[in-house]
Amino acid sequence: MTGTSDDLTTGSIYRHLIRLSIPASMGMVFNTLYNLTDLWFAGLVSDAALAGMSVAGSVFFLLLGMSIGLRTGTAAMIAADIGAGRRNEAQAWLDTGIGVAVVLSVLSLVIGWLVADDIILFLGATPTTAPPAKEYLSIILGGNIIFVLGFVASGALMAMGDTASYRNALAVGFFVNFALNPALTFGLGLGVTGLALATLITQTGTAVYMFLVLKRRLGAWAAPGFDMARWGPFLQQTVPASLNMMTIILGGFITVAFVGRFGVEQVAGYTVGLRLEQVLLLPALGLNAAVMALAGQNFGAGQPERVRESYLKGLTIGLGMAAVCIPVMVFFSPALMMVFSGDETIIGTGASYLRIDALAFYGYVVLFQSVAVLQAMKRPMFPMVLGIARQLVLPACINYVLIVWLGYPLMAVFVTVVGVVIAAAIVGHWYTMRILNA
Repeated sequence: MTGTSDDLTTGSIYRHLIRLSIPASMGMVFNTLYNLTDLWFAGLVSDAALAGMSVAGSVFFLLLGMSIGLRTGTAAMIAADIGAGRRNEAQAWLDTGIGVAVVLSVLSLVIGWLVADDIILFLGATPTTAPPAKEYLSIILGGNIIFVLGFVASGALMAMGDTASYRNALAVGFFVNFALNPALTFGLGLGVTGLALATLITQTGTAVYMFLVLKRRLGAWAAPGFDMARWGPFLQQTVPASLNMMTIILGGFITVAFVGRFGVEQVAGYTVGLRLEQVLLLPALGLNAAVMALAGQNFGAGQPERVRESYLKGLTIGLGMAAVCIPVMVFFSPALMMVFSGDETIIGTGASYLRIDALAFYGYVVLFQSVAVLQAMKRPMFPMVLGIARQLVLPACINYVLIVWLGYPLMAVFVTVVGVVIAAAIVGHWYTMRILNA
C-alpha cells in the first residue's frame, strides 16, 4: 500500500490536501456550471421555464435526498479499508453500496410518482410555471437510478484519493451537456423535455466512466451486493449521512417555500443566486473531499494525529479561500445575476442573497469540514442532529415567526440563513475538536 498513489497515510498533509482538492474543485466547478447551463437554456426558452425548472430541481433533489448520502457513506466505509490496505473489503463495500443504491432508487421513483405534483404546487408553482416543472420532473425522475449509482461511484473514488477521474468525468459531462441542450431543446424543438433528456444522457455516460475507473483500480467489476451481514454496518453509516443530506435538501425546500410567499420571480432569483454561491463554494467543497479522504484513510490506519492535522490544516486553507470569495459575493453579485436574467426582480433578489450570505461563507467551510471528519471517523450521528437543527428546526421556526407572524420582508429569510449557519459552525467545530482531542 505504501508508495501507491492511493496512500494518504504518509507524507505532507498540505501536499495531499492541495493535490486532491484542486481536481476535486475543478470537477465540482464543471458540475455546478452544468446545472447553471441548464438554468441558462431554460431562461432562453422562457421565464416560466426558468422558474419551473427551479421548482422542479428542488423537488427532484428532495426525492433524491435519501440517496445522496450514499456518496459520503460509501466513502467512509471504503476509505478506512483502503487506509488499512484491505482492498478486497473495499470491493465488497462498493458492491454493497450498489445494492443499496438499486433499492433506494426504486423507492425514490415510487415516492416521486405519488407526491411530486403536490410538492410542485406547494412550492408556489403557478398555472404558468407548473407545466414545465412537471414536464422536466417526469422525465428526470425516471432516470434517477443513474444519479444514485453515480453517488456510489464518486464516493468510492473519493475514498481512494482519486479526485482526478471524478474531475475528468464531470468536465466531459459539462461539454456534452452544453452541446446536447441546444440540440435537443431548440434543434429538435423539445423544449424543457430536451433539457431533461440531455441531463440523463450525460449522467449515464459519467456513471459508466467512473465504474470503468473503479474496475481498473480494484481489479474487478462492481456488482449489486445483497449480503445482509454487510447491509447492517453499511446502513449504520450511510443512513445518518443520507438523512443529513436530506435535511440540507429539505432546508432548501423550506427556504424556497418562504421565498415563494413573495413571488415566483423571487424564487428564480434566489435559486440562481444560490447556484452562483455554490460555484464560489466549490473550492471549499473540493477541499472538503480531500479532508474526508485523508481523515478516513488515516483513521483506518490508526493515526489519530494525522486525522486532527488534516482537519486543522484544511481549515487554514479554507480561510484563504474565504478571503478571495467573499469580496466577489459582495461587489460582483449584480453583474453575475445579469448573465442569467434581465428581470430586475430576479437580479435584485439573487444579488441581495449573495451579499447577505457572504457573512456566512467561512461558516460553511467550517461546517463542511467538521461533518467530513466526523463521518470519516464513522461518527455520523452528530452531523445528522446538527443538520436537522440547522436546516429544519431553526429556519422553520424563525422564518415562521418573522415572515408569517410579524410580516418581515424577504431579506429576513436571508439573514436567518446567515445567523443559523454561523451558530452551527461554532457548535460543529467545538464538537469536532472535542472528539479529535479525546
